[in-house]
Amino acid sequence: MTASPAWDRVTHADVAAAIAEYDRLGAKDFFSAHGFAPTTTYELVWEERLYPPKAILGTAYELATGERLASGDFEGGKAGAVRILGNLGFTVRPIER
Repeated sequence: MTASPAWDRVTHADVAAAIAEYDRLGAKDFFSAHGFAPTTTYELVWEERLYPPKAILGTAYELATGERLASGDFEGGKAGAVRILGNLGFTVRPIER
């Protein structure tokens, strides 16, 4: 991926569909199918369940655009996936250790 991802093409519904895909496949198969790894810093909270925000957003982008992103194609932290998901109305918080 050479250009910045077109995040404006990703909707709340795309993120919800990526979450549904995660629930359907389970974590291991979801990561394998979409090329991401478990989260280490932040968690997406949706309907009292926890999800990996970068993996969910990357998959939502693929659903919205048909273009697959690799983990290295975009930031996952506060300036990246956390901000974008927050702008779409999702709650993302630091992982409590």
